[in-house]
Amino acid sequence: MNVIEIQSFGAPAVLVPGSRPDPVAGAGELLIRVSASGINRPDVLQRTGNYPVPPGASDIPGLEVAGVVVSGDAAAMASAGFSVGDRVCALVAGGGYAQLCVAPVAQCLPVPKGLTDTEAASLPETFFTVWSNVFDRGRLQAGETLLIQGGTSGIGVTAIQMAKAAGAVVIVTAGSDAKCQACLALGADHAINYKTTDFVAEAKRLTGGAGVNVILDMVAGDYVAREVEALAEDGRLVIIAVQGGVKADFNAGMVLRRRLTITGSTLRPRPVAFKADIAQSLRKTVWPWIESGRIKPVIHSVFGAMDAAGDLPSGAAQAHALMESNQHVGKLVVTW
Repeated sequence: MNVIEIQSFGAPAVLVPGSRPDPVAGAGELLIRVSASGINRPDVLQRTGNYPVPPGASDIPGLEVAGVVVSGDAAAMASAGFSVGDRVCALVAGGGYAQLCVAPVAQCLPVPKGLTDTEAASLPETFFTVWSNVFDRGRLQAGETLLIQGGTSGIGVTAIQMAKAAGAVVIVTAGSDAKCQACLALGADHAINYKTTDFVAEAKRLTGGAGVNVILDMVAGDYVAREVEALAEDGRLVIIAVQGGVKADFNAGMVLRRRLTITGSTLRPRPVAFKADIAQSLRKTVWPWIESGRIKPVIHSVFGAMDAAGDLPSGAAQAHALMESNQHVGKLVVTW
């Protein structure tokens, strides 16, 4: 099969076309003929040598795919309601940048009605992540206020729509007025240009001084101290990335007095059973939102996976270069 592999750690140009033996599905797994693969920030970290592959996972990058089931563990597939020929999308621990990909049956979901495989490939990584962190860890409830740092990222556009569908008030930060407008168009109630406005002061103003109930943070570093200030009593800060650094200096007394929770998680190394529970929650609650049109995939650009352009040897390399430019709004996808 054709794949995109990491030739060596470095810039996007290290993502080169290659060939690997066809994988074979094992117990509890199925094999997908991939139509499209989603691009995510962890892929960039893996490419640069900053996100080790979990034990047992493929060294081929890619955490989400969509396509057609070609084979698999018959009993596991039957139990989950899948058959050969079904269109599915899946969250995987690696191996997504390939024409064939093995996925745990429990981490597969049917392609939502009305969506293309390209659209479906943009769903799993961000939808699993947002559900796990905003709803499970952050315990966001209808009527509460969620602050999303980085509203135009793949995570951001997903979190905006899921939180609004769940009845929350959504505030986002973004790095330009144009990106703020894009967030508002997706349903955010308020958008703060963090380059021109203090998000803490503005979040407090927008909440009548009370602060926000939940913050979804991809920055960490010195943002943590400011986020602690922005939280309401019993507020929850959920950290899912550390783009601003791993060290934080914050007012612990405020955490005590206001009964705040600071938590975080990474999804990739978690066991299949953990991800299976998220998949069931998504299928029960979120897939109907997608099929009814309340939530829509937001795809900025689609590239042919193997297509070279200029100095970049593959469409995946082009997608990574665009992601690193931070000029996109929503997801990036490659097709096979």
